[in-house]
Amino acid sequence: MITPLKLPFLLEHSAVAVSAISGVLAARGKRVDLFGVLVLAVVTAFGGGTVRDVLLGDQPIFWVRHPAYLCNAGLTALITFLLVRYRDLSGTGLLVADAFALALFSIVGSQKALVLGTPPLAATAMGVVTGVVGGMLRDVLLMEIPLVFRREIHFYATASLAGAGVFVAMEEWWPGQSRNMLLSVLVTLVLRLVSIKYKLALPELSDNK
Repeated sequence: MITPLKLPFLLEHSAVAVSAISGVLAARGKRVDLFGVLVLAVVTAFGGGTVRDVLLGDQPIFWVRHPAYLCNAGLTALITFLLVRYRDLSGTGLLVADAFALALFSIVGSQKALVLGTPPLAATAMGVVTGVVGGMLRDVLLMEIPLVFRREIHFYATASLAGAGVFVAMEEWWPGQSRNMLLSVLVTLVLRLVSIKYKLALPELSDNK
């Protein structure tokens, strides 16, 4: 079992910042004003973690307990908003930012679940929830089909599940090792980016009629 240590400060703040960036990039071309962009950034950054904390009964929710996360998301979103207004970013920017957010949050979610004594399978599921729900809520607010449900997006929840599963397994064998987080983040990130590059996807249920 993992010892109840404090979640790595840098990793969690990095996840919040990258998620906020992906929220801003998703608003491009949608005629969303600054307030709307900030809302999207905050929802993307905190959506998964909020649902995770509610399901785990960890109150108050992490960003309420530590307002520095809210400052991080807001400031990152504002800076990204200003940059995007005056600098045209490539269309792959959202996918790359989202891939980093997915990788970081999937592992953060699994680690927190283990710290709170959640069984391994449930901790893996909490990693996936933390990784994908923020992006799902963002896309719903933009009235789009969430990335996680689009076949052409390639290995989204699958990459999150793989990374979270690797982390939980490594924590069972080598608890508390920093390499566990690093390798698990890399598994999620590499699988996601490779699937985007080579257009890998799970088989879909087809109509044979």
